Amino acid sequence: MIELCSVSKYYTSGFFKQKQTYAVRDVSFSIRKGDTLGLVGESGSGKSTIGRMALRLTEPSAGRIVFDGIDLLAQKKPALREIRPRMQIVFQDPDTALDPRFPIGESVAEPLAVWHRAFRHEREDRVAALFEMVGLQPELAGRRPFELSGGQKQRAAIARAIALEPEFLVLDEPTAALDLSVQAQILSLIQVLKKRMNLTILFISHNLAVVERMSDSLAVLHKGVLVESGRTAEVLEHPQDLFTRQLVDAANGSYPFFRNRIISVNE
Repeated sequence: MIELCSVSKYYTSGFFKQKQTYAVRDVSFSIRKGDTLGLVGESGSGKSTIGRMALRLTEPSAGRIVFDGIDLLAQKKPALREIRPRMQIVFQDPDTALDPRFPIGESVAEPLAVWHRAFRHEREDRVAALFEMVGLQPELAGRRPFELSGGQKQRAAIARAIALEPEFLVLDEPTAALDLSVQAQILSLIQVLKKRMNLTILFISHNLAVVERMSDSLAVLHKGVLVESGRTAEVLEHPQDLFTRQLVDAANGSYPFFRNRIISVNE
């Protein structure tokens, strides 16, 4: 479904003597249609940058990104715009997606209006159906984001992201700001939506237990470099790279121990 080939992102500083600082260096991986790839690494490792580059929200400095056989970096703006509805993102902070000035029902309906996917009189029914899909009560549609809990806002952000029925979804630490009980609910919701919509997902997290639960395959990022990748169980049970072993050892040195806990690599 999507493939990143030797993708890099660097920033240039200096005037006379320019210096390149790499956020991501020569990263390659692919995600099969209907699969979830978990991208894990320490804070500042470049995970979110990769997620944004996969959607071409951030322009890579080098490499290729191929989505369903289409070279995204070769597309001009009109062609890229036609592809956009097929690729969406859910951010860690739902306030990024929800306009505080408007009721959440209007925020969820906005993609439908922008992309002319439903007539005005049809949008209310479509929003109600989306709310049902993500476990929100229809009467919440008239409330503004500040009137909702963190979990409710993230459900609304997910509803907005799936409004156009995308095929590929980037989830950028979607549960990191939520308490444990709400995390579990949102993760279960994502699994249900993945199966129902046959979604292909890039799941970005710094939480190994969450990644194990959610992902078919795993890629480990360290200081902008992909140090290890493979099927999730194989990587976590037999880590080859030193950094991956350190992540696994962070769970008190026992992989089966953290399998039943929520362990963050930032702890």
